[in-house]
Amino acid sequence: MRLLIVEDEADLASALRTGLSHAGYAVDTAATGAEALTKFGVHAYDLVVLDLNLPDGDGLGLCRRIRAASGVRILMLTARASLADRVRGLDHGADDYLVKPFALAELLARIRALLRRDGDCGEPVLRAGGLELDPASGEVRRDGVPISLTRKEFGVLRYLMSRPGKLVPAEELLEHVWDEFANPFTETVRVTVGTLRRKVSSAEGRAPIETVIGRGYRLVQR
Repeated sequence: MRLLIVEDEADLASALRTGLSHAGYAVDTAATGAEALTKFGVHAYDLVVLDLNLPDGDGLGLCRRIRAASGVRILMLTARASLADRVRGLDHGADDYLVKPFALAELLARIRALLRRDGDCGEPVLRAGGLELDPASGEVRRDGVPISLTRKEFGVLRYLMSRPGKLVPAEELLEHVWDEFANPFTETVRVTVGTLRRKVSSAEGRAPIETVIGRGYRLVQR
């Protein structure tokens, strides 16, 4: 899942990026509303974490513009703590509202809850064939046996398992699993899928990830 953090406090934005990346998300950041709109117009995000106090305008207006253009989930993260502020934020299109200071564990829980509302994100625990993936704990099992995956391998598997049988182009995986610093001209997706395929294959060597040459990848129920 790919997230956009709109936050002008550099230290907080960096801490959020680190914490959310360690939780398995691909994370981009923007320090202004204008930068956020530019990135939003280029990349497909699953969720936006939005501060209200931005150097080039109020985040409420940015929230309205994002909501008018997309059904992406929006989590407001702000120091504005009054009831009127919370109501105003939700009325302007936010899906949730978290007041600073906050605990990272709560932010992660709220992000998981918001992403579960999206029908494309599947059930809290994803299952396909002998595979089981728990987005909350980060655990993956094949026929009951734990599998150790890197964050990128976990992200690719989660994305494919939430779309069983659907052909997913490499560009789509790059868009949702990697962040803005990924080089689209490298073999990073192919290499990651290759190592992931070997790790999640059955004891008999049956691979649940199918490559359709020139088109993309598909999770098949084997």
